Amino acid sequence: MTRDARAQSIPLDFGRFDAAQTRLFEKGVAMPDTDGGAVAHADMLLQRPEAWSPWRRDAGAYPFSPVMTNGRRHPQRPPKPTGRVYARYIPWLGQTLSFDVADPQQHLDRFHRWMNDPRVDAFFEEAGSLDYHRDYLRALTANPGMLPLIGCFDDAPFAYFEVYWAQESRLGPYYDADDYDRGWHVLVGEDAFRGKAYIAAWLPSLVHFMLLDDPRTQRIVGEPAANHHQQLRNLQRSGFAHVKSFDFPHKRAALVALTRERFFGDQLWQPADPQIAADPWFDTASVEEPRAKEGMV
Repeated sequence: MTRDARAQSIPLDFGRFDAAQTRLFEKGVAMPDTDGGAVAHADMLLQRPEAWSPWRRDAGAYPFSPVMTNGRRHPQRPPKPTGRVYARYIPWLGQTLSFDVADPQQHLDRFHRWMNDPRVDAFFEEAGSLDYHRDYLRALTANPGMLPLIGCFDDAPFAYFEVYWAQESRLGPYYDADDYDRGWHVLVGEDAFRGKAYIAAWLPSLVHFMLLDDPRTQRIVGEPAANHHQQLRNLQRSGFAHVKSFDFPHKRAALVALTRERFFGDQLWQPADPQIAADPWFDTASVEEPRAKEGMV
């Protein structure tokens, strides 16, 4: 199903293995069909973490306990994972995409190089010394509301992501944020991985990871610049709706959102067009959106 966007479901034959069938029914991986057999539905199967985020297999939902951060009431966030948190084979690239939690030691040199790239610094505005970037990553690692990630294709790092809980972020006061809404920022540090075929891989995969990370997350949000029209078109083509425009202290922003129901129901984890590498609809320079220094969280 992850290789064929047209596949809505597949029939399953368990033969005499009734116990296995029962377990899959209990997990929502399969459902009874009208002929007394079983069927796996794509929109349900893709919500199980086992194949893509196996570390979540036995994690369950973290217990709810409200806390306050900068005057915002939100759930206590779970301890952060380490290492690899997501992996997925991308058929149109023939490569495996993965997300690893950024480590202030392991990833520091590459992160430092990316942040000092003039192209990146033009919009991220976090150029600095090695010590500055070490402290930057350490601060995010210690922040319960943020999860810094390094994206890789076949274990070659290509991008940096900041995944955040929206309720206690700078975005939270500007809309009716749910306790488990997630948002993201990104920079692509390696030019070799800039292009529509790569964007069509990492953008829906990042959304997929955030939705798998907590089953209570019903909405993925973003806040690109309101005048970045090409980026808004790209996000809308990826399933994000333009909810409204509003004013941050540092910019006029657009609130965009993608619901769990639409992502899985419309099978947005991969493009419907198998010839995505030849599809010109993505402007490859118009997806990155940094966090600003002014009080992200």
